Amino acid sequence: MEAKLRPDALPLPTIRRYPVYLRAVRARRERGEANVSSAALAAELGLDPVLVRKDLAMSGVAGKPRVGHSSAALEAALEAALGWDNVSDAALVGAGSLGRALLGYRGFREQGLSIAVAFDGDPALDGLEIRGVRVRPMKDLVRLVRRLSLRLGILTVPEEAAQACADLLVAAGVRGIWNFAPVQLDVPPGVVVQNMDLAQSLAVLSHAIR
Repeated sequence: MEAKLRPDALPLPTIRRYPVYLRAVRARRERGEANVSSAALAAELGLDPVLVRKDLAMSGVAGKPRVGHSSAALEAALEAALGWDNVSDAALVGAGSLGRALLGYRGFREQGLSIAVAFDGDPALDGLEIRGVRVRPMKDLVRLVRRLSLRLGILTVPEEAAQACADLLVAAGVRGIWNFAPVQLDVPPGVVVQNMDLAQSLAVLSHAIR
């Protein structure tokens, strides 16, 4: 039996490449390709073949010489390594323009994410349904997040509100926060924060095209 690595045993750069591999493998399987080789993936994605071979080996799916990996098995293994094989429910805090855009993104379900409830401090949004998700007042956050046993929070609030909202999510039992606010959050040990700083990404892109 093939040994399966714990998700926390994977190097962070490998985890970041896995979604890219997964999209390519899924597309090949949907085209009817039963097998895929690391060399073919490397050529398609413009990556080092040795790097791709090592990354795929960490998935626990063994490849065969001149055959490659089973597309179905590799897709399932990559999904499991990313934690995308089971849908995780999340709470979104901030139903403004960015929050609404995330609520309307259909690709989350393919990546194992479903936004179960949204919260906002604007009384005018209380009870509003956006893409099938009802917006609740902030006073209900801790109670509802606990009742739904949600472990993931998504912050799309202004910078000045981010820490207070993060504190509420932590108090409700959330273990991971996807933070779109341009601020470093102060959270206790055991809570993971993934920052999505749009300004940093734009700075890198702007510098590159100069």
